[in-house]
Amino acid sequence: MKADALRGHLDAMLLAILESESLHGYAVIEALKQRSGGELNVPTGTVYPALRRLERNGFLRSGWSNVGGRERRTYSLTDAGGRELATQRGQWRHTASTIAAVLGTG
Repeated sequence: MKADALRGHLDAMLLAILESESLHGYAVIEALKQRSGGELNVPTGTVYPALRRLERNGFLRSGWSNVGGRERRTYSLTDAGGRELATQRGQWRHTASTIAAVLGTG
């Protein structure tokens, strides 16, 4: 999948990944890959700064946890993050339906 197709949607995807469970950064990357059927292989240099930005904006919180014998920063969704995810999902549905209307169904 082209990187251009992801622009503007990464934050929503990260929030969605963290909606049901707390994960460390590498696990978030693996979850993106798994949920997309291998289509999304987002580099760490993109994901980690986005996680930190979402935390600064109050949509995520982080803490240290022991995972596999290593201390890792684990991220979880805040209430504000849940509200932001709902907003982003609504915007995505509107955008997708608008594009579908223009492209038609073939």
